[in-house]
Amino acid sequence: MSLRSYLQILKERGDLVRVNASISQEYEIAGVLKKLEPRPVLFENVRQSSFRVAGNLFCNKASFADYFGIPVSEIKGSMGDTDSSGFADGSWGSRTTFSTGQAVIKLGQNLVAQLCARAADLWGVPSEQVGFSQGVFSAGERKLTFKELASALGWDVPVVASAAVNPDSVGPSFATHIIDVEVDPETGQVRLLRYTAVQDTGKAVHPAYIRGQIQGAVTQGIGWALNEEYIYDEAGHLLNGSYLDYRVPTCPDVPNIEAVIVEVPSPSHPFGVRGVGEMSIVPPPGAIANAIHAALGIRMSELPMSPGRILEALWDQEGYN
Repeated sequence: MSLRSYLQILKERGDLVRVNASISQEYEIAGVLKKLEPRPVLFENVRQSSFRVAGNLFCNKASFADYFGIPVSEIKGSMGDTDSSGFADGSWGSRTTFSTGQAVIKLGQNLVAQLCARAADLWGVPSEQVGFSQGVFSAGERKLTFKELASALGWDVPVVASAAVNPDSVGPSFATHIIDVEVDPETGQVRLLRYTAVQDTGKAVHPAYIRGQIQGAVTQGIGWALNEEYIYDEAGHLLNGSYLDYRVPTCPDVPNIEAVIVEVPSPSHPFGVRGVGEMSIVPPPGAIANAIHAALGIRMSELPMSPGRILEALWDQEGYN
């Protein structure tokens, strides 16, 4: 029975059914603003409840710093846990920086609203007259930078804010991979000479992290394309259940991977961020298969494209099988 048929039966029975297949999540991030010498202001605890992978905590701190016009070094970040943070849907689907970044912006908006009210008290004006732009609070001719306002607030009442979002959009990414290969027709061995991965990453919050994500993803895709598979005997027993026998790419297998970042802002994110990490796992098998076809004239249709399978395809082409 298909999933669609099963859901239809449940619907007809009146059962409550909810299927969530979207890239969305709820995050909680808390910020505490505090006066500290010799630095005038420090965000003491910018907390995210998602799992920390691939530098997403730094990227969130960087987004927060950019929003307020302060150095990222003046923000201390921490990872939440199930006791101290709200629900988070998880770090998967290349979604964490994309989704959490929207919570960061909402947190910034909540803090700005409080700080505008505090600035209004300092200046004796209605809070509606206080604006915030590019790190500066202003009301008429009066202006205070973010740090100046934080220093003027004193110790009595800290500024505390939190934010939770459930994004209803996704941050799709796009990539084109180009590869040069050398194939030995006597052994079926494929040697990768050069690899170029061009990816639309949206706004590149941290280019070095992004290049590492692309290179790591390409390496995974190379393993998928050429080496990695489960091998079973006739009784269904797994024969290569350890890393001694399960062939993952090693340094000699992977060429220099040139990661080219193309920044086309995502319309689904206020900062234009897109998901990055997993996009480049997908293209390597297709790119390598096309390169093998260009080299030998055979079209591989099964993964991994191991030497044995390449030899069998050559023999089929030459009429040996």
